[in-house]
Amino acid sequence: MSPPDTNLKKQESRHKWPLIGMALVVIFGVGIIVYWTGEEVATAPETEEEVIVDEENVIEGDDAASVPIAPD
Repeated sequence: MSPPDTNLKKQESRHKWPLIGMALVVIFGVGIIVYWTGEEVATAPETEEEVIVDEENVIEGDDAASVPIAPD
């Protein structure tokens, strides 16, 4: 059942500004996410050679990484 006194023009004018506000909030949120991912991509290392590798602790001939167990 619908109300008998529906005035679509009045409802349209009442809902226009809240809908515009919600759309602006959604656009702002999407913009923040795009900016954040862009910053992450811009600050990421370009190639694998730029990644710092600790070569002092490399064990020659050992393909599997092993972690020493602390004594009890």
